[in-house]
Amino acid sequence: MNFDSLPDQFVLKCTHDSEGIVLVKDKSLMDKAAAKEKITAALRQNFYYIGREWPYKNIKPRIIAEPYLIDDETGELRDYKFFCFDGEPKALYIASDRSIDDVKFDFFDLDFNHLGIKQKYPNASTQIKKPNTFDEMIELSRKLSKGFAHVRVDLYEVNGKVYFGELTFYHFSGFMPFQPDKWDKIFGEWLKLPAAGTT
Repeated sequence: MNFDSLPDQFVLKCTHDSEGIVLVKDKSLMDKAAAKEKITAALRQNFYYIGREWPYKNIKPRIIAEPYLIDDETGELRDYKFFCFDGEPKALYIASDRSIDDVKFDFFDLDFNHLGIKQKYPNASTQIKKPNTFDEMIELSRKLSKGFAHVRVDLYEVNGKVYFGELTFYHFSGFMPFQPDKWDKIFGEWLKLPAAGTT
């Protein structure tokens, strides 16, 4: 990898796994050996064998470099993750405090009412502000999820502009329950699978 060709700030990640990310805020202070070690370990991993998510199974491992993004208003890069069913977003959660390794998840409905849901991580201790581009995010989620029985559309807001993150077909590989567990039933009722033998 030619680090000299990369800008002063960037993000390295692999296209075939999850969480194998190297954040570089200042290339002059970068520990290249540690970055190579982390990326090399990610390249050796087949994420399919962790959660049996079949789309990962035969992906050719590749490294990509992306711009380093941060929103000036929040001081971080928050994830806005929309749960969509048949092209209609039903709920979302916001992942915050990832930059300080103290991740928080806060769930909301489409009117931005905070939902009493916890999943793996605690809620934020302070109120999460609705993103400025919330309506645009909802519309983009509708367009990107059209034709799928279920997909999670992951977006970012950076200085008033929406960025696409990824489409996630298996939230926590389908293994992580919601608390309280009534939400497992609610989310399950939103999912309408096609009849066997149809597309």
